[in-house]
Amino acid sequence: MAAYTDDDVFQKVRNAMVDLFELEEEVVTLDAHLSQDLGLDSIDAIDLVVRLKNETGMKVKPDEFKTVRTVSDIVKTVKGLLVEDDV
Repeated sequence: MAAYTDDDVFQKVRNAMVDLFELEEEVVTLDAHLSQDLGLDSIDAIDLVVRLKNETGMKVKPDEFKTVRTVSDIVKTVKGLLVEDDV
């Protein structure tokens, strides 16, 4: 699998969030807090993880997303999982 840049991962995350949650692209920024800024809850987070898993083929364990609070946290976690899958 080709290496993903932070921006590649961010674009995938942003596109998934816009599509799944009908958010405006402009509000999905790296520093946006999932619940406070975007109004997402834990069920939404699960939907997002499933979507990203299907799009990237990455292996996801629920514990890996327990500490995710911002869009940047998602990008870092997803990128880390993609790197692990390449090894």
